[in-house]
Amino acid sequence: MATSSLGLSTSFLPGHDTRLRRRRRAAGGPAAASFRPVVASAELGVEVGRQLVEAVGVGLPCTVMACGDVIYRSTLPHNDGLTITAPGVALALAAASYLWATPGVAPGFFDMFVLAFAERLFRPTFRKDDFVPGKKLGEGAFGVVYKASLSDPKVAEKQGDVVVKKATEYGAVEIWMNERVRRACASSCADFLYGFRESKTKGKGEEYWLIWRYEGEDTLSALMQSKEFPYNVETKILGNVQDLPKGIARENKIIQTVMGQLLFALDGLHSTGIVHRDIKPQNVIFSEESRTFKIIDLGAAADLRVGINYIPKEFLLDPRYAAPEQYIMSTQTPSAPSAPVATALSPVLWQLNLPDRFDIYSLGLIYLQMAFPALRTDSSLIQFNRQLKRCNYDLEAWRNLVEPRATPDLRRGFDILDLDGGIGWELLTSMVRYKARQRTSAKAALAHPYFNSEGLLGLSVMQNLRLQLFRATQKDYSETARWIIGLMAKSGTEEGGGFTEAQLQELREIKPKKDSAQRNVLASMLRVQRKIVRTISESMDELTSQRKSIWWSRWIPKEE
Repeated sequence: MATSSLGLSTSFLPGHDTRLRRRRRAAGGPAAASFRPVVASAELGVEVGRQLVEAVGVGLPCTVMACGDVIYRSTLPHNDGLTITAPGVALALAAASYLWATPGVAPGFFDMFVLAFAERLFRPTFRKDDFVPGKKLGEGAFGVVYKASLSDPKVAEKQGDVVVKKATEYGAVEIWMNERVRRACASSCADFLYGFRESKTKGKGEEYWLIWRYEGEDTLSALMQSKEFPYNVETKILGNVQDLPKGIARENKIIQTVMGQLLFALDGLHSTGIVHRDIKPQNVIFSEESRTFKIIDLGAAADLRVGINYIPKEFLLDPRYAAPEQYIMSTQTPSAPSAPVATALSPVLWQLNLPDRFDIYSLGLIYLQMAFPALRTDSSLIQFNRQLKRCNYDLEAWRNLVEPRATPDLRRGFDILDLDGGIGWELLTSMVRYKARQRTSAKAALAHPYFNSEGLLGLSVMQNLRLQLFRATQKDYSETARWIIGLMAKSGTEEGGGFTEAQLQELREIKPKKDSAQRNVLASMLRVQRKIVRTISESMDELTSQRKSIWWSRWIPKEE
């Protein structure tokens, strides 16, 4: 019988003259003819059974087959642990960096599928009958705000007064944003308690009610309109009137404290993927309990981690404080896909567009108003914006324009910003710039030398840790960012066979020329491409609008 190198029968392999075949060809005598079928059948059954056993044995271990490999295999090194390699470590670090990069893929999934669910199980709930609206605190584009008290005396004694807002348009958005902020960065904004949708009644559309803990009524706008600013802020922060001589050094310390608090609040929002889009003194409130400034009115905010309240080519802003670009993202950016997909792609879009710089510009104008009393009125701010636009949004050019004929109030502002070698002016110019990518971030601003000296209040332990982390990593981070941006820019240069983004923009805006047919064709193709992208984006917006409206109604509590 033919056998393989492992000592196994090869009777079933083609091309081998097996014993079974030879026995079938063997000739018998006449006497054996009568019992030949019986014998052949018996022999055939035995042979097939033996071959099957041997065939199955091919998959058995060497200790059963006695193939001779057991000793050899036992001498090989056997590693049960995890092998760590340099490429593996680099890949793991890259994946972790991406998952935790702003606005945070991993924290986003944990917030959406764990924290949000747990919060809805244990948070207190309210109905419209649970509070009694009182004094009207204000009215804005997105609703009316009242100071209210709770109906239940026991709950009112424990909870205190509340602030309620009756909202129609963007009410659902504001509920979502406040819940996200409460889970991710509660100290950045007013203390949100609950929000629900009121049942529809005849003649009325959907109305949303939002409830916050009452923390005070003074906005930064109201404080800035006082002639005592910024000393009235010092009194509120420290709790008493300071018997100190007035001067620009003391005013600078107060303004520095306010700016630090607002930058910490903005950094909390931006770190979780929320861009406010309406930063102005009217939307900054002083919390009497924590003695800090907090951000309010999130009706215009966009959650770019999951794409909520972001619609391409739509902007919600106050033209007095808005950045020149008006949009937080490129107009070529399509509508947000489903929440999991949007969350997974959010770090890429964030780094490509840097939407947080929109809020930084608005905060820079607030800084300017705090330093210059002459710019605190609406008319003077509008005039400043016109002058700055004529100067191509260059603050140095604006200063050269107005400083020779500056009024005493304007001169006082320059003196405040020029203290300590002009670090205040340096911070201001890094925030108010034409191009968003050239503006500083909230983290980088907090790491600026302007905040090296201590403000009116000492920082908390967590704020100190965050500040030290910003200062330790900001330089390396900025260098890394510039390196990556340089690589991205070089990838489309003419040497690489393509064009830079600036060149592409020039080609889109180029006018046809008779002497450059190739360039005209390329410009025409780019215009057609832009029209196709615009058409697809508009179609996707129309198709997803109905789905988004249904999606909103699933998570907002409804009053029965």
